[in-house]
Amino acid sequence: MENQNVFAGAFVDRSGEKRKDPDWLDEALRNDETRFIPVWGEHCLVGGDPLELILLERHQIEHFLNGNNQIFLGLFRGSPAVAVAISTGGQPPYAELGEFQNLRYLGNVLPADEANLAAHARGLVLWHSAQQFCGTCGSSARPEAGGNSRRCLNTDCGCEIFPRVDPAIIVLVTHRKRCLLGRQQSWPEGRYSTIAGFVEAGESLEDAVRREVFEETNIRVADVHYHSSQPWPFPSSLMLGFVAEADGTVEQKIQLNDGELEDARFFTRKELRSGFPKLPSRISIARRLVDGWMNNDHLKRDET
Repeated sequence: MENQNVFAGAFVDRSGEKRKDPDWLDEALRNDETRFIPVWGEHCLVGGDPLELILLERHQIEHFLNGNNQIFLGLFRGSPAVAVAISTGGQPPYAELGEFQNLRYLGNVLPADEANLAAHARGLVLWHSAQQFCGTCGSSARPEAGGNSRRCLNTDCGCEIFPRVDPAIIVLVTHRKRCLLGRQQSWPEGRYSTIAGFVEAGESLEDAVRREVFEETNIRVADVHYHSSQPWPFPSSLMLGFVAEADGTVEQKIQLNDGELEDARFFTRKELRSGFPKLPSRISIARRLVDGWMNNDHLKRDET
């Protein structure tokens, strides 16, 4: 088992102090050592065999730079790294270097540090495209702090806007030798996954775990324990992983209380290894939670 989830890991020195130094940022944009990460719509540029993230030099991307589409990500492998948003009009550029691909696929293919960098770049590019206006007064907003925030252009407002991150819990619920999985109607046939949902205002993470599990399955849980977290840039979630034990009244009938799930049921390890249900993608923390439970040797006394 890897030490961190896909897309996670402190591979980029975010150098927050540099974001407020316009002279340093201007120099970095002209530095021969600076590398640029093009993001074409929602896709990242990769090439080679095995695939690697394509990092461009300034002369390769200069014609796309417009002053508002550059985002300083930090120092990557010791050099400044800058994401560049490229409009999807026309054919994708850089066909001679590689191709733009979906990050859901690349998460399992790229080296861990490059997957982390790509998720960082993609997440901020999409945030800027969605945050064109001030949420306080409705005026236009411009990038600031090297693209790590935006500033309302209304001088009577001047609100500073920061990138949105939506916290969501995701939990593997177990009871004796079984784990609880559910499926949404829109998922591929046979796919089941762990219970998940967004944290609500005024709610602790542990309370969100208990509420979501009960709302979706009618099961009460206890012994909620934190496992790990995963940045999930589709588009802007932070997945907070937990494991929990169903309480002693688990034999109560599962009910789909809020209608979000099409089905929910308990599965044994033997059933999970049989090919049904289909498990979530290997890039997801949901899969890590399930795999961790299946491979936990001290709990495998009974495979039925």
